[in-house]
Amino acid sequence: TDRVVIVTGAGGSIGSELCRQIIQLEPITLLLVDQSEFALYQIHEDLSQKLADISGSDTKLIPLLASVRDEERMKEIIPTWQPHTIYHAAAYKHVPIVEEYPCEGVSTNIGGTINTAYYAIRNGVEKFIMISTDKAINPTNVMGASKRISELWVQSLNESKSDTQFIITRFGNVLGSNGSVITIFREQISRGGPVTVTHPEVIRYFMTISEACR
Repeated sequence: TDRVVIVTGAGGSIGSELCRQIIQLEPITLLLVDQSEFALYQIHEDLSQKLADISGSDTKLIPLLASVRDEERMKEIIPTWQPHTIYHAAAYKHVPIVEEYPCEGVSTNIGGTINTAYYAIRNGVEKFIMISTDKAINPTNVMGASKRISELWVQSLNESKSDTQFIITRFGNVLGSNGSVITIFREQISRGGPVTVTHPEVIRYFMTISEACR
């Protein structure tokens, strides 16, 4: 409440739900950072409507079209708005796509985290919360490895003498998130199957987007 908050990847499934829950707590300013113009437009419109329904809310919404990979934009945004808290949800998360384009995954997931965290320290941001993944545990793919490297980087920053507190949370399989396997299963079932799983003995654990963000 009465804080300035940035959410990176604000137009994504996780980032947008974080924003919906954050506005209920009435920050003074909520900055929406996303590289997708349409996703940014959608979440800004959605949140504007929700704010109109919250009696007496003074929260200011600021949509910022920007990529966390762009160091100059992070250098511009964070000092300008002086946030108290950054929720860093921006990432490439789809395993097969990142396998196909590993440089893009590394640039966004590692480079984007370094850029955002560096300017958080430079500008005295109180809390930096990184949204990670259970695929960072003993990673077997590029996406998981890129997130694990990002985790190690963020953890190392807590050893520095900065005033910023770095926090990491790992999400599991999130129902309904962009690229969720449930969406694929539903489409396969609607076509009459088969439903593809990676192994006959596979076990998956799921959480909803709202549960994960809470």
